[in-house]
Amino acid sequence: MLTNEQFTLYAQRYIDTVYRVAYNYIKSGTDADDITQNVFLKLLKEEKRFDSEEHVRRWLIRVTINECRNLVQSRWWRSESYEDHAAGLTFDTPGHSELFYAVMDLPKKYRLPIYLHYYEEYSTQDIAEILKIPKGTVCSCLKRGRELLRKTLQEVDTQY
Repeated sequence: MLTNEQFTLYAQRYIDTVYRVAYNYIKSGTDADDITQNVFLKLLKEEKRFDSEEHVRRWLIRVTINECRNLVQSRWWRSESYEDHAAGLTFDTPGHSELFYAVMDLPKKYRLPIYLHYYEEYSTQDIAEILKIPKGTVCSCLKRGRELLRKTLQEVDTQY
């Protein structure tokens, strides 16, 4: 079981990561908040010992994905548009904004591996372990996701 100091450290360090993974999965700010809270409650109650900081990080991401899947499978959950939440976000440049919307428009099977690879800097092997899918599937998802992003961003460039 974690001490209060350890829990506080992990919460401060990984709360944004957990929220972003949840948001990428379900595209809902309020649901991502709820999932983040549930994940950290589970961490607080977790009895197992973690081997390292990376072990905690992977555990948090895995639990986040499981919580998202549980929410999506529940009967009462309805997807909402992410644009309402995204309208409150600020971006450094218009290019960052376009990239955010392009990534969020990807199908989930491409969006989550792209996020984990480029934003959380996980290798394809690590992503395969986190998502519990074969490494080849991760590579295919990354390749197809990049192709879709390239196509989408080229279309945006031609509009201007």
